[in-house]
Amino acid sequence: MSNQEKFITHITEGYAFKGEYLSLGAALLDGNPVAGAEVRIPLKTLNRHGLIAGATGTGKTVTLQIIAENMAAKGIPVLLMDLKGDLSGIAMPGVSNPKIEERHAAIGIPYHPEGTTVELLSLSEQKGTRLRATVSEFGPVLFSKILDLNDVQGGIVAALFKFADDNNLPLLDLKDFKELLKYATEEGKAEVEKSYGKISEASVGTVLRKIIELEAQGAEHFFGEKTFEVQDLVRFDQFGKGVVSIIRLTDIQDKPKLFSTFMLQMLAEIYASFPEAGDLDKPKLCVFIDEAHLIFKEASKALLDQIEAIIKLIRSKGVGIYFCTQNPYDVPEDVLAQLGLKVQHALRAFTEKDRKAIKKTAENYPISEFYKTEELLTQIGIGQALVTGLNEKGIPTPLAATHLRAPKSRMGILNEEEIQRVIGFSPIAAKYSDALDRESAYEILQAKINNAKAESEHDEVEAPPAKKASTTTKQEPSALEKLSKNTMVRQVGNTVIREVARGLLGVLGLGGGSKKKRGGLFG
Repeated sequence: MSNQEKFITHITEGYAFKGEYLSLGAALLDGNPVAGAEVRIPLKTLNRHGLIAGATGTGKTVTLQIIAENMAAKGIPVLLMDLKGDLSGIAMPGVSNPKIEERHAAIGIPYHPEGTTVELLSLSEQKGTRLRATVSEFGPVLFSKILDLNDVQGGIVAALFKFADDNNLPLLDLKDFKELLKYATEEGKAEVEKSYGKISEASVGTVLRKIIELEAQGAEHFFGEKTFEVQDLVRFDQFGKGVVSIIRLTDIQDKPKLFSTFMLQMLAEIYASFPEAGDLDKPKLCVFIDEAHLIFKEASKALLDQIEAIIKLIRSKGVGIYFCTQNPYDVPEDVLAQLGLKVQHALRAFTEKDRKAIKKTAENYPISEFYKTEELLTQIGIGQALVTGLNEKGIPTPLAATHLRAPKSRMGILNEEEIQRVIGFSPIAAKYSDALDRESAYEILQAKINNAKAESEHDEVEAPPAKKASTTTKQEPSALEKLSKNTMVRQVGNTVIREVARGLLGVLGLGGGSKKKRGGLFG
């Protein structure tokens, strides 16, 4: 048997599956694609997460597009977080050209241009269906972690969340929580401290500054109502293919805190909303996070621990998470260890540090008699990658240097007219187009303070005049007495609110608050 025949047998046996699979391309031997040595990924293991890594310009984003469009074609809904703005072309069919035809002839897979049904989503003022969440739905623990608070400050946040729950004060947006902070240190200080402990004004000041920092990154567009429902991510077109939801994030590349805030809450709510699924024939949903280093670069230790917990647990709900980044070590090792599929594009060895990283990366892949992995990592070309996944039994597949297929969809962005057309055909855009600003903590506390002031002024007017013969002067009530009196004023109006959802933290018992099933991504 020749070396090539041995190689074909090695690949075909290692990538032979009983169920459905994605086809990525053909394996390379001595730098050339070998027709018949097809590299496949079984749908059954796509909930075991994955990584797409490689230096700038090596084709990571195109690989992400290839995998995502093939998942959708197999009936798997997909969510893409598009920070660079170059994934929207997946909505339109690609165009064949001599290079694409040559590539597909070499790998032995026919090329058929095809677009994908797309839903454009937005966190900011960009065009698309709006994504929102309320402060209450974060819960005190996750909200504190996002603000990077210490234990004392986090304890104050937990106490104020409890106070809001006990007093029917809906915390919908950041304005509500800022008003609650103000109330707890001014008019309502005695009322809060009586049942929930002393509130440090210095710590409250720190929390307020952290919230202002989050607001500066555009969080006011994200916090509020109407909250996005998770089932709107799990949709299919009229042909039974999965809908690809693309979150347009090009205007928050320099706002990592807002991005990580959104990403973590979204994953937490998906976990809380999806029932346990076990091992399915294919995932319910796959999520791709491009430029993943932006999440981990600014994340605190507590936030990283939370991300790791979600990644470990969410696959049991039939959800796969895929990170796309330049260096595999942009992803923390504890998270990296959870990723079953690895697609590694070329790395650059410009420095001693780079060479050490390449050596370390090579050690993450199965040993192969056909490749010198460390050398290959710097030599593979654009549109080629080292691939290893899991077979249907969860065993790593052989390492395959792969000549990747071309995307069936457009490699490029949508123009403004095409974007408008996609949004116009959206069945859910109108559902979330208008922001709601119902009565919440801000309005209730403002009314409470104003009514207390009005009653105080009325009491002063109604007070009887002092007797002329008296030699003693009636003492003014102390500030504490006034404050105590004010806080005893009955809350005006009855506000009917739904029970607060606490996302993942409530479900896992990692934070305060109870979880009530409400069938929503954020609500």
